[in-house]
Amino acid sequence: MTVDWNGLAELMRRHEKFVLTTHVRPDADALGSQLGFAGLLRHLGKQVKIINASAVPPRLKFLDPDGECRQLGPDWSEQSVLEADCHVILDTSSWVQLAELGKLFKKTSAVKVVIDHHASADDLNALDFKDVTAEATGSMVFDLAESQGWPLTPTMARALYCAIATDTGWFRFPSTTSATMRRISRLIDWGAEPAVLYGALYEQCSLGRTRLAGRCLSRMMIDAGGRLAWTYITLVDYRETGAEPTETDDLVNEGLRLAGVEAAYILIEQPNGNVKASLRSRSHLDVSAIAEKFGGGGHRQASGAMVPGPMTEAQVKILTAMKTLFPT
Repeated sequence: MTVDWNGLAELMRRHEKFVLTTHVRPDADALGSQLGFAGLLRHLGKQVKIINASAVPPRLKFLDPDGECRQLGPDWSEQSVLEADCHVILDTSSWVQLAELGKLFKKTSAVKVVIDHHASADDLNALDFKDVTAEATGSMVFDLAESQGWPLTPTMARALYCAIATDTGWFRFPSTTSATMRRISRLIDWGAEPAVLYGALYEQCSLGRTRLAGRCLSRMMIDAGGRLAWTYITLVDYRETGAEPTETDDLVNEGLRLAGVEAAYILIEQPNGNVKASLRSRSHLDVSAIAEKFGGGGHRQASGAMVPGPMTEAQVKILTAMKTLFPT
């Protein structure tokens, strides 16, 4: 898909006060694209605040050494959000994913911009700069910079590298192309260090997370003639293993390691009683269609949704829905 980078660049030049936000429970693509975009705005001399509904997960704080990504409430007031003349929403097109910030965006007359690569979308009453063929929102921010000849700092390069690397499963997902690797090459030129970033992302697990992974793997179940794998995590598991809720990232992919498995999912109990469902596939199967049935969304091969609890009922609902991907 073609994005009008000149149009976006002109919009950036026209406005002075920006607030950037992303989805709840931000991942490396969400944070990396925010930090990269904020750096471009500062290059233009703009005032920028990064205000999210959720705090930066501890394991991703290395991406934000200066503490730019801050949280609504503890760090920034509602008035801080409303003072902007341009709100930029990155890596989501969903009202639900914006949580309390979505309510503020509905109040303001500021220009709203969406930069996103997800197929699922709500009407956010915004100027959309979308490319569902992009492997990551971080790729789009990088392409914007390249199109305008804007420089990157090493911090920006590291953030955008991690955005792309994580959303491509460290370049093993089908979304990885030769264009992906050309972007990565340029980010290395700007200061990204692959070995250092891999270590920061994947080799800093706590003992609690390792124990949680073991428990999660011990529950792995197979269905649909060996083509579907799934597991789950309860609130009790956190207490008994010493893991944190933010340490569940990537556990869903363990199901895809099994021979013959074409789709996998993990159900994670939430403090409010709901259950987060993370869905993955490694074939032609479209798990976003399943997520959308429960008010969620994402990509064909990586999607998610929040399902009403309790866990036992959520297990039945998601298993029934996922098995429809495998008609007999």
